[in-house]
Amino acid sequence: MPTPRLRSPALAAALALALVAFLPAPAAAQSLIQLYDAAHAYDATYLAARSQYESAPFRVDQTRALLRPNLALGANAGRVEAFLDNSPNPTNSSYGVTVTGRQPIFNRQSSTTIAQSERSLVSSLADLDAAEQDLMLRVSQAYFDVLGAQDTLTTTRASKAAISEQLASAKRNFEVGTATITDTREAQARFDLATAQEIAAENDLVTKRIALDQLVGQTNVVPRQLAVPVVLPVPTASVDAYVSRAAEEHPAVRRALVAFEVAQLETEKARAQRLPTVDAVASVGNGRGLYQPGAFGQNTSIGLQLNMPLYSGGAIQNRIKETLALEERARNDLDAARRGVTQTTRQAYYTLLSGAAQVKALEAAEASSQLALEATQVGYRVGIRVNVDVLNAQSQLYQTRRDLARARYDVLLATLRLRQASGQLTPSDVLAIDRLLAP
Repeated sequence: MPTPRLRSPALAAALALALVAFLPAPAAAQSLIQLYDAAHAYDATYLAARSQYESAPFRVDQTRALLRPNLALGANAGRVEAFLDNSPNPTNSSYGVTVTGRQPIFNRQSSTTIAQSERSLVSSLADLDAAEQDLMLRVSQAYFDVLGAQDTLTTTRASKAAISEQLASAKRNFEVGTATITDTREAQARFDLATAQEIAAENDLVTKRIALDQLVGQTNVVPRQLAVPVVLPVPTASVDAYVSRAAEEHPAVRRALVAFEVAQLETEKARAQRLPTVDAVASVGNGRGLYQPGAFGQNTSIGLQLNMPLYSGGAIQNRIKETLALEERARNDLDAARRGVTQTTRQAYYTLLSGAAQVKALEAAEASSQLALEATQVGYRVGIRVNVDVLNAQSQLYQTRRDLARARYDVLLATLRLRQASGQLTPSDVLAIDRLLAP
C-alpha cells in the first residue's frame, strides 16, 4: 500500500521556485552605517523633521521684529467739486505723501513673545534629535530583520535537508524490514512540514527585504552577516546613571521642559498687559492742500507715544488665571515625561541584561543539542532509538540555532534602544554595532 502524502512534491517544488524567483539577485553586501547614511538622505519622515527644524530660526526672527523699527509709506490723492461762497474755483484737488516710523521702546508683552520663540528653538532641536534617533533604530531594526529572516531560511533549509536524509534512511530500513511504515510516515510528515516552513521563510525574507529597500531608497539591499563568534555589548554604567541622563537629556523631557518654560512666560505676558507701552513715533508728509490751489505744505512730527490700559472688563485678570492653570498643566506634563522615560530606560536596561543572559544560555543549548543529536543518531543506528527521536533532536538543534541568531540581533537592538531610551543614541552607536558585522 503506498505511503499517504500530504501534497504533491511537484506542487511544493513549484511553489518554492516561484518564491525564489522574487528574491533579489546577489549583490555586494552593505554595512549598517552605509544604509543609515542612505536613509538619512532619503527617509521622508526624517527629512520632514529636519525641514521643520530649519524653519524655526525664521519664526524666531519674525517675533524679533516686534521690537525693531518699522516704516510705512502712505499716499493719497483726491479731487473734489464744491460750490462754496466766494470760491473762484469750485473744483479742487489734493494729494500727499507721508512716511511714518515707529520704534518700540518699552513693550513687555513683545519681549516675552520673543523669549518664547527663542525657547522654541530648543524644542525644535529636540524634535530633530528624536527623529534622528528614531531613524537609527528603524534602520537597525529593518537591517537585523533581514538577517534574522535569512538565518531562519538557512536553518529551515538545513533542517529540511537533514529530514530528507532521515526520510531516505527510513525508507531503506522499511524496504529491508528493519523498520516499520510508521517511521517512514513520520519522516514524510516532517519533510512536508519543513517544505511548508521553507516557503514561509522565503516569503518572509522577501517581505523584510522590501521593507529595508523602501527605508533606505535602494533596491536589492544585502546586509552583512554578524561576525561569529561575537562579543556582544553590555551596559557601560549602572541603571541609575542611565535613568539620570534620561531624565535630563531625553528629547521628550527637553520638549516638556520647554513647554513648561513657555507656559511660565505666557503667564508673564498676561501680567504684562497691565503695563504701559512706550513707542517713539515720527512722520514726514508733503502734499497739496484742499481748497488752496497751488499751495503745497510739509508736515514733520516726532515724539513719544504712551499707551496705558486702565480697564479691560476683567479680561486681563481672567487671562492671568487661565495661564496659571495652563502652567500647572505643563508642570505635570514635565513630571509625566520624566517618569515615562525613567520607566522606559529601566525596562530597556534590564531587557538588555536579560537578552545577554539568554544568548549565553542558547549558546550552551546549541552545544548540548548538537551532542544530543549525535548521540540519538548513534542510538538509532544501533536500534535503541526510533526515527522520531532523531527527528525531534534535529528539530531541537535547528530551532536552537535560529533562536540563538535572533537573540544576538535582539541584544544589539536592545543596546540601541537603551541608548535611545536614555536620550544618548548617536551615529557613533550605530557605527559600534556596524563593527561587529563581517567585512
